[in-house]
Amino acid sequence: MELRLGVDLGGTKIEAVILRATPDAFEIVARVRAATERDKGYEHVVEATARAIEEVTARASLDRAPPIGVGMPVNVTMRRADGAASDVPLVKNSNTTCLNGRPFRRDLEARVGAPIAFANDANCFALAEATYGAAKDARVAFGVIMGTGVGGGVVVRDRSSGVAWAWDGAQGIAGEWGHVVLEPDGGASCYCGKRGCVETILSGPSIERRYRERAGVARSVSEVAARRATDADARFVLGDLVERFGRALSVVIDVLDPDVVVLGGGVSNLDLFYDEGAASVARWIFNDELRTRIVRHALGDSAGVIGAALLTATER
Repeated sequence: MELRLGVDLGGTKIEAVILRATPDAFEIVARVRAATERDKGYEHVVEATARAIEEVTARASLDRAPPIGVGMPVNVTMRRADGAASDVPLVKNSNTTCLNGRPFRRDLEARVGAPIAFANDANCFALAEATYGAAKDARVAFGVIMGTGVGGGVVVRDRSSGVAWAWDGAQGIAGEWGHVVLEPDGGASCYCGKRGCVETILSGPSIERRYRERAGVARSVSEVAARRATDADARFVLGDLVERFGRALSVVIDVLDPDVVVLGGGVSNLDLFYDEGAASVARWIFNDELRTRIVRHALGDSAGVIGAALLTATER
């Protein structure tokens, strides 16, 4: 069994684990959680991440860290804010805004003194579910995160070895279906600068906003779902959500044609995605039947950090 270290770096929490992994099973040997404290700035986040790596290594009674992978909700760019080319990858699109435009990978590797594999957190989620979870048998899987934001990751299984690996694409944006524009005219503004992105429609805050605008009352996604049978506004918002989910996901299926779509994130806990949602997808895809399975995640909140630990075994 090989030991691997994974870090899930979020806007509020840093989680680090050491995994004992085989192709068929895994065991979490040690785990550390700490606050990101992003308001304290870039250098603090680098240091806090490095300390989490050191602490989880110590808890596993290891002299040095095993191979390290980090997952975080970002992309990278080779261009500085002034438009000039950069000689190292720079963070972009991070909700931990102090990281944007900074060489986080280079600086963390220098602080830790070891090479580190990096990937978007949605890719890590998809990789974990394709290796040990709900998409374990898939040749091609698409992992969806629907929560505060909307993201996705593409995983392909090597036919000869059976090992799954995350595909990031030429620009590092493979799977970013959250920023496919569904409603360019009149859609809600997105932080990316466009209007009507999938994220402005299927994310938790977007669902809550649409209900609040119709009903004049603020309710959480779970509260809206619980009121569907008796609340006309909840019924409208959720019915519209199902229709838009079908259109949005049909774009992915028409292009990628995956065996499995795994849903994760808080919004994915709504049961309606797995029956009504699948039926909506079936109405919109370019085929007379939907063979792609749309399934609930199997690994829970640990999928991201497990996938990060697997990066060093599959990075290409």
